[in-house]
Amino acid sequence: MRKDGLNGAGLAILLGIQFLLAGNQIVIKIVNAGLQPVFFAGLRSALAIVFVWAFLVWRGRPPRLKRATLGAGLLIGALFAAEFTLLFLALDLTTVGRSSVLMYSMPVWFAIMAHYGLDERITPMKAIGLALAFSGTAWAILHGTSGKGEGNLIGDLCALGAAIGWAATAYVARRPVMRAEGPEMQLFWMVLVSAPILILISLLFGPWVRDLQAVHILWLIMQSSVIVAGVFIAWLWLMSVYPSSTVAAFSFLTPVFAILLGAVVFDETLSWAILGPGALVATGIVLINRSAAAPRRA
Repeated sequence: MRKDGLNGAGLAILLGIQFLLAGNQIVIKIVNAGLQPVFFAGLRSALAIVFVWAFLVWRGRPPRLKRATLGAGLLIGALFAAEFTLLFLALDLTTVGRSSVLMYSMPVWFAIMAHYGLDERITPMKAIGLALAFSGTAWAILHGTSGKGEGNLIGDLCALGAAIGWAATAYVARRPVMRAEGPEMQLFWMVLVSAPILILISLLFGPWVRDLQAVHILWLIMQSSVIVAGVFIAWLWLMSVYPSSTVAAFSFLTPVFAILLGAVVFDETLSWAILGPGALVATGIVLINRSAAAPRRA
């Protein structure tokens, strides 16, 4: 049953998801040292097919691929592949903190798409929030350097592209055809379609194996099971139950967690070049959320 606002359970799940997603950025950067990033993303999707299939069977709803959803399923899977190609490359090139700030500008791009396709209008307050978040994103990109703990322009642009890809994936998930499928089948389409795409295009990015260690394999399995089959299903479920703008707005917590984790694990620099953009993006997303929530309260 769809709800008009977050309750205690929804808030707790959201906070847990944001922390796990922040840790996920750390894990990706670690495993990138052992596997080529795009190949790593493809392996993750391939393994996730098994975990998501098992989850659906356990729920008594084994996957059924319908002809009516073929087009939307292929589209959402292709967008998922593009999103994670760009994200995994971003984390190979730029810092965790910068990648997260740019990646989690996603609610900005989703708000624009929803304005035109989901009848979620851009109000004056939402417009101010969009302007602040745009400013933060531009600041992060324009003030990147290639030094230790700083950014890389190509990596930053990949992270921005991943954010737009994530927003497009969420948009397709909210459209009638995929929405009727439910979050678990949406994710099954994503991993089923993205796995062969990612493995195929990984041939363009060099050798598949770098310096593979046992720990990288363990993290790969964790990514496929806990993150993809667990966190992503939970996130898609939240999007289907609670107001999408509210769920998306809470994603601003992930870069906050990721900036701190990046500083602890990788000794990334905490400076205004990352803290300033993060603050602008977070403030903008809060305003977008307040703008979306106000009509519901009224």
